[in-house]
Amino acid sequence: MNLLCGVVSVVLSLTSVATGKDLLGEDNLYFYPAVLIFMGAVFDFFDGFVARMLHVSSEIGKELDSLADLCSFGFAPAGLYILYLAQNYQSDLGLAVYFPIVLVLFSALRLAKFNVDKRQTESFIGLTTTATALFTASLFLAKSTNPVLSNVNLSVWVIAIMVAIFCYLLVSEIPMFSLKVKHFEWKGNELRVILLAVGLVSLIVIGVGGIAFTILLYVLFSLVKMFIK
Repeated sequence: MNLLCGVVSVVLSLTSVATGKDLLGEDNLYFYPAVLIFMGAVFDFFDGFVARMLHVSSEIGKELDSLADLCSFGFAPAGLYILYLAQNYQSDLGLAVYFPIVLVLFSALRLAKFNVDKRQTESFIGLTTTATALFTASLFLAKSTNPVLSNVNLSVWVIAIMVAIFCYLLVSEIPMFSLKVKHFEWKGNELRVILLAVGLVSLIVIGVGGIAFTILLYVLFSLVKMFIK
């Protein structure tokens, strides 16, 4: 289901790039591709959660998980950036609107490193593809649903810098604490609970864009934790 959400999100984004229209007949080009990324993240969370509850795992499950993540959290967010650039800067950039595709390459490298890196059993080294995708999806969902943000244009340079930063974070050696909940006790979940609380408040105050803000805080918390250690 995660992979299916990612594939449909990519199809919707790139169809809109080619035609300038929403395949579903809506005026909002970013809404459904972004929502499908969120849906993919929900399925991605629950497959691991259920597997841990049932104490089951398999090698094929690990491989399928990474393949699905590459599409839903690598290609799908890149599709959103490409769609935005095509809608706003196609006449200036031409085929260069496709430069966010590099996000797919760095996502693939990040997922491959994760599968072979024995250090990442309890936490992560570098930003996860899921966090990268959720930031992108929440940003464009906020732009498509918030009247104030919908009038704010992101320049080509802003998009380029964002893509470059995420490409770096994906393959960096920065330790990021895991957001996976293995138990419901306070001890061991302090940072997760604080981040969740801040995320809920920001979601209430600024809407869906609060998810992007929370992910920025997640990176900041991880950096602070690294420097403290």
